[in-house]
Amino acid sequence: MTRQLISSGGPWEERVAYSRAVVQGDWAFVSGTTSTASDDVAAQADAALATIAAALDEGGFAMADVVRVRYLLPDAADFESCWPVLRRWFGDVRPAATMQQCALIDPAMRIEIEATAYRG
Repeated sequence: MTRQLISSGGPWEERVAYSRAVVQGDWAFVSGTTSTASDDVAAQADAALATIAAALDEGGFAMADVVRVRYLLPDAADFESCWPVLRRWFGDVRPAATMQQCALIDPAMRIEIEATAYRG
């Protein structure tokens, strides 16, 4: 079984020695993905999901293949403002999901999103 490593070219990937996504067989594991393109948490969520979609596409997957997603936020109160964005990306997919409040590596980051996809 071939392992495919996918990079988005982000600076953290090289610094911390990880891949944006790893495809192993019928599975794709997407690392925690963030954005600082905006101060708005919903805009950050949308940008992170676009990065996740691009990584999945490169590996031969689609957002419809996502079976598990994890949302990490420094402030749990910010999560509700992301719901419209999450419905837009996952409304028909409805993956298993977890939201966790925790510190992120950069204070400008207001949400980090991790995903697992399966095509079988």
